Amino acid sequence: MELLIIVATLLLSYILISVLGFGKPKNLPPGPTRLPIIGNLHLLGDLPHQSLAKLAKIHGPIMSLKLGQNTTVVISSSTAAIEVLKKQDLAFANRYVPDAVTAYNHDQHSLSFLHVCTEWRTLRRIVTSNIFSNNSLEAKQHLRNQKVEELVAYCRKASLSNENVDIGRAAFRTSLNLLSNTIFSKDLTDPYEDSGKEFKEVITSVMEDSGKTNLVDVFPVLRKIDPQGLRRRMTRHFSKVLRIFDQLIEERQRTGSFEQGDVLDVCLKMMQDNPNEFNHTNIKSLFLDLFVAGTDTTSITVEWAMAELLRNPHIMTKAKEELEKVIGKGSIVKEDDVSRLPYLSCIVKEVLRLHPPAPLLLPRKVIKEVQLSGYSIPAGTQVFVNAWAIGRDPTVWDDSLEFKPQRFLESGVDVRGQDFDLIPFGAGRRICPGVPLATRMVPIMLGSLLNNFDWEIDTEIKHDALDMTEKHGTTISKAKPLCVVPIPLN
Repeated sequence: MELLIIVATLLLSYILISVLGFGKPKNLPPGPTRLPIIGNLHLLGDLPHQSLAKLAKIHGPIMSLKLGQNTTVVISSSTAAIEVLKKQDLAFANRYVPDAVTAYNHDQHSLSFLHVCTEWRTLRRIVTSNIFSNNSLEAKQHLRNQKVEELVAYCRKASLSNENVDIGRAAFRTSLNLLSNTIFSKDLTDPYEDSGKEFKEVITSVMEDSGKTNLVDVFPVLRKIDPQGLRRRMTRHFSKVLRIFDQLIEERQRTGSFEQGDVLDVCLKMMQDNPNEFNHTNIKSLFLDLFVAGTDTTSITVEWAMAELLRNPHIMTKAKEELEKVIGKGSIVKEDDVSRLPYLSCIVKEVLRLHPPAPLLLPRKVIKEVQLSGYSIPAGTQVFVNAWAIGRDPTVWDDSLEFKPQRFLESGVDVRGQDFDLIPFGAGRRICPGVPLATRMVPIMLGSLLNNFDWEIDTEIKHDALDMTEKHGTTISKAKPLCVVPIPLN
């Protein structure tokens, strides 16, 4: 009976809005024809970033859609992105919050989803000053080197028994332990065993469920019943991770000594000094953001990179030749080496161009009506920036669908949010704060894997391993995990 009432309410709302014209926005950007009630939902498909890129070729780089009750604008060119992320950054700086991430009221304390406010600025300052500042990163460089050495040791163990390595999972363990040591001064998984599977599955599930099309987001009247159960599932995911955080925080508080010099120490001291500004909930939400954003994205990028190199062996050979010449075959790549490895850096940029970890970035929300390139964007509009489409724009990139790292050798284009032709981490106020760490970790992980082993596809899984099909979520991973056999160098 309740479902019938909901359906009747939706039908009546549609009639009032469409027939009588209540609330009809004026001068919206162009977009595809809308169906009754669902609008353009049927056009999103299984991989929305790809579907939206195709629609943008028809309707333009600033395109509007109706997703259920939500007006949505999609930005698909670097020129339009400059308007949104630079020239009018403040007007577009707030977040559209998917219902799923309201589990545990996470959105109310999350650096990723808070609107621009005092609490958001406090969290941002903590992250940029104590985790991702140049001084902090330099102080932890030895730790990152150690974690990469452990990754290579794990692969060397597999090579001795001719076993394949799941690149994504191995890179995830490395990223997970790096973050856990930075935050808690301890590993959360055994670096030498294929462990940490449960934690990876939880983080992967968070990214997948938060990226799914949720009926509650497009028809808010359904929030009470959560018909797809996404918020309930997210509650379970968050619960597993937050229990681990609770144990680690309580363990540190019992000792009463904050001498580790890690992020947890910094946060606990802040909580003592400013209990009204920063509390236990803030700490756990911040850690949840860091682990969700900092582990999955790095491992995904390394996996895509290895897949592209295996598909393009001549590029892998050239990268290995550069590594051998600059640092010597069989050496671990250090961060100081990266500036002397231009071709390796180009490979990383090319991977991020073709495979940005979060292809639509995180959605934004317009709080007040704003003018954009002559169009009116009404208050409440959800805004997507399609970084995937921008990175493959044929008017900007020659052979835009080809993996050609050499395109960056004579180019100053970078990924840190200043060059809008390439924005895998976003730009402006809401640029991913972890960019400094990601741009250090990916090249040393990838370079060390290339410089210490040759790699072969397991013949039994060769077709699936190089299948480049994407798996949708907030982040985009390979649908088929890349499992390859490390071969010791002669």
